[in-house]
Amino acid sequence: MTEALFNYSAVTPEAIRDGCDAAVRRAEARVAEIAALPDDRRTFANTLLPMEEIADLLRQAGGRYAFLAQVANDAALRDTAREQEERLDQYGNALGFRDELYRSVLAFSQTAQAQALEGVEARLLEHTLRDFRRNGLGLPVAARKRVQERKERLVTLGINFRRNIDEYDDGLWLTREQLAGLPDTFIEGLRGEEQAGGTRYRVSLDYPELHPVLDSADDAAVREELFRKNHSKAADANLPVLAEAIDLRHEIATALGYPSWADYVIELRVAKTAPAAHAFLVDLEQRVRPKAEQDMQALRGARGGKQPIELWDWRYYTQQILREQYHVDPFEIAEYFPLDATLSGLFRICEALLGVRFLAQTDANAWDTDVQLFEVVDARDGRGLAHFYLDLFPRSDKYGHAAAFSLRGGRTLPEGAYQRPISAIVANFTKPTASTPSLLRHSEVVTLFHEFGHILHQTLTRVPHPSFAGTQVERDFVEAPSQMLEHWCWSPEVLRSFSRHHRSGDPLPAQLVERMVEARNLSSGIATLRQIYFSRLDLAYHQAGAGKDTDRIAEELHPITGFAFPSGTHVQAGFGHLFGYDAGYYSYLWSRVYGDDMFTRFEEAGLRDPDVGQDYRRLILERGGSVDGDVLVRDFLGREPNPEAFLRHLGLDDSR
Repeated sequence: MTEALFNYSAVTPEAIRDGCDAAVRRAEARVAEIAALPDDRRTFANTLLPMEEIADLLRQAGGRYAFLAQVANDAALRDTAREQEERLDQYGNALGFRDELYRSVLAFSQTAQAQALEGVEARLLEHTLRDFRRNGLGLPVAARKRVQERKERLVTLGINFRRNIDEYDDGLWLTREQLAGLPDTFIEGLRGEEQAGGTRYRVSLDYPELHPVLDSADDAAVREELFRKNHSKAADANLPVLAEAIDLRHEIATALGYPSWADYVIELRVAKTAPAAHAFLVDLEQRVRPKAEQDMQALRGARGGKQPIELWDWRYYTQQILREQYHVDPFEIAEYFPLDATLSGLFRICEALLGVRFLAQTDANAWDTDVQLFEVVDARDGRGLAHFYLDLFPRSDKYGHAAAFSLRGGRTLPEGAYQRPISAIVANFTKPTASTPSLLRHSEVVTLFHEFGHILHQTLTRVPHPSFAGTQVERDFVEAPSQMLEHWCWSPEVLRSFSRHHRSGDPLPAQLVERMVEARNLSSGIATLRQIYFSRLDLAYHQAGAGKDTDRIAEELHPITGFAFPSGTHVQAGFGHLFGYDAGYYSYLWSRVYGDDMFTRFEEAGLRDPDVGQDYRRLILERGGSVDGDVLVRDFLGREPNPEAFLRHLGLDDSR
């Protein structure tokens, strides 16, 4: 029987508050039960498992109610959901400071059963004690209370920072002449308005509008103005929020005995130490610099070699080289990737590799009528495994990027059944028009595959405990499965198998695919240095010391990019990953090393090899965070991971 899922379409502000009230009440009841147990009766089942149930209760309430802050169309729903998101986060944060829970786990840890634990159960006990320690449970009461207050304040600041970005609304009203270089199909999809002098079209800072203009608008003044607006997004509101957060993080870290927030955060990552993360970035910059200089020389050549390339120019001249030297036009390519055909191709690939099927559901009862719902079933026996939603088009005040949200995690239920995970991709791809379906530029195809890699990780998990299920892994490993899946977007055979011109039905021409693949590493050095810059910026903000001048640091590190600093901008204000990935943005590059290396098994055996696919499902996806990320990769590869594939895919090799 198909599971009845939560009805998002019927949610009211009152239902959000009531649902979160109920979750907190049930959690408090479980806390009381744990605390009331005599220490001589403590077991894994009555002490640690109820704590996992509490975590699951709060995550499910977040997935049903707080999640609507990102996607709801109604302002009252969004505001109430955001209010309850903060409440749930604050309550969950406070649980990590509860003496009665700490004493209960500590008492259990001293039992014979605890000392005999193995595998994922031993890991759960170890991590639970570790997390209490990292909250200061060994500190004097006053110091611990101060840490708790600071962490609670960080929750509020993080919600405010993200809200300020998502709700920031700015852009340019442009004439058709100012949009020269962009195709009519793109311009027709913009909001038009009759103003003095004729029709003007609004280009917002949303990615489906921002990136095509930066890529293709011939008017350099338009590119610069739009770039500068985006580079200072939400600055007035977010600069003070960020400054306060950085100071609070440093205060917490030093109170807990760490030199810096970076040291505190990275202790839990595969990298283990902040110096290791920093050294990785410095070493990578040295390796990539020669490629970036070649890229810059090519861009200067495309411009005529007379003026320096500015940040608002590099995407445009990269696209110019792509069109003129490789004869690849992103808008022409988009004609071959209607969303429905691309989704079908993505599904077929994953179904064949992983032994699953994705079944469209007719009654999504979702938060918007454009949202689609799918069930994941095992191809062998038809057993239902999970569900996921696809919310792929922009709307006013919706989450502005692309992400995969876990709405309900997997876990083994008390009666022995497995709780089916529920996830959602929230993205902002080009909307269909009256005459044209949603057409994805190749970069959007890559984004779709990337986010679906997270969906697979979240939905195919079989870990018994929510703390390790799905994407509950180290932050510098979590991107590896999604980054690995991007490689299928660069296979000529794969691309031709699902591309379909939205009018003729023809697949992407073989010669065009070959040129796309040939141009894959165009400006890869520049793009990687920009990633290194943001990673270094994040680490610098979270090194020892308070009272940091975030603008000064952003400018001092900017030479890493190879571009002149765009004076008067404040890119950090719109850098959403400074909350959630704080001191961890390096993780995208670190985990890409793992993702590219894992892909080598498919390269060797074939991109459609089901045996390797089953190994990947069993050794990576199903195991979640039940062991360390580097162990997962070693088990899958049968050897130590190395950066050779990562460097090769940048157009480099491992020689110095």
